[in-house]
Amino acid sequence: MVGTIVHQLTRNMKIEDVKKAGLEEYFVDHTAGVYPQFASGFPWSAASMQSTGDTIADLTEDMAAEQKARKTYDNILRLSDDPDVNNAIRFLREREIVHYQRFGEALRLVTDRLDQKNIYAINPSYDRE
Repeated sequence: MVGTIVHQLTRNMKIEDVKKAGLEEYFVDHTAGVYPQFASGFPWSAASMQSTGDTIADLTEDMAAEQKARKTYDNILRLSDDPDVNNAIRFLREREIVHYQRFGEALRLVTDRLDQKNIYAINPSYDRE
């Protein structure tokens, strides 16, 4: 969705607009194409995603990712003055909050079902004695 918003905002831009915005380097590499990258310019990669196979670790990582996305949307809202962009970003932000809550509920369910002797909150299925 964010890529679509960027496309909609840039589809009619002219070279003068590119220069005025300081986007010459981006334009040279990608023209007006939406290239998935962080605000720092570092390209997005699946390598930034984590999976350990441990339910507790993975759900905790998922919760952190949702909060990082929410924070990014908060920052976009601080910078944007476009009502259409802001409405779409608010929708995405609300979705991150709901995802965070659902992952939290899943984590609670998992930890409630752990072996009662497991005081360290780890996955006991791999460490049976």
